[in-house]
Amino acid sequence: MTTTTAQSKDAAQAACRALGMDPRGLTPLRIHATAVYLLPGQETVVRVSPGSRAEAIERATALTRWLADQDFPCVEPLYRPVNHEHHVVSFWRHYPQGRREQPPAEHLGGLLRQLHDLPPPPLDLPVYQPLATLQQAVTGSSCLSQTTRTWLTQTCDNLIRAYQDLESPLGTGLVHADAYPGNTLWDGRDGTLVRLGDWDEAATGPRELDLANTYQGTRFGRTPAELDAFTRAYGYDPRAWEGLPVLIAIRDLHTLGSFIRRADTGDTQATRQLQHRLDTLRSGDTTTRWDIF
Repeated sequence: MTTTTAQSKDAAQAACRALGMDPRGLTPLRIHATAVYLLPGQETVVRVSPGSRAEAIERATALTRWLADQDFPCVEPLYRPVNHEHHVVSFWRHYPQGRREQPPAEHLGGLLRQLHDLPPPPLDLPVYQPLATLQQAVTGSSCLSQTTRTWLTQTCDNLIRAYQDLESPLGTGLVHADAYPGNTLWDGRDGTLVRLGDWDEAATGPRELDLANTYQGTRFGRTPAELDAFTRAYGYDPRAWEGLPVLIAIRDLHTLGSFIRRADTGDTQATRQLQHRLDTLRSGDTTTRWDIF
């Protein structure tokens, strides 16, 4: 089921009422793969995800509580998720960013070093399945042509086979699986502390997965200097590893899923960006910029 903005807001309001909170003043912060709202009076961020993600959201809530016990600076969950019709709604502490720019990539490098050094969490984490959500989006899409659908399916199959043949120098363990600088936040109360959010895709997998997303960021204007700073902070450089291009290509395709789902609702801005990304990928263009959503 593809969720519209009105449906996600209705779900957020209903979930707030279920917890005894007044939803008046609910303000959208970001509407993309997940709809994110701010409830200002409660200092609460309300995230609305498809109901199919309920297990992952429950797991993210439990994982972040465990991470906090390990003194890892992650975002803080406030309540248990609430199911409403075809949605699952989770509640998180708000960290005001003010006018500060996004934390530099080197902060993420340090966070990932700390994360990958932790002991295994006492949770049943899934094994990372590359491109699983994209494949679901492609199968259920109404906006893709048959030619595009065929190309995406074949490309996914080829990349999954390449992924299965990878040998990880860093080994496997807990991975965030959606780690990139855009998922980091200034704490707000501590001017130097940076927190890592959006744990819905956490899994067990090769640790290089968490590094590849930042190197893929050259499509969004990330500079060599930023990549070098990220690498130094993490303490390992995967750029000479033959598997990194495979992981970057997987990340490229993974980003299409949310645009496909939004295009299916008639979102013209998402449709244009989806076509732009498809055009660059099919032509082998790795230098043309992609827009950030």
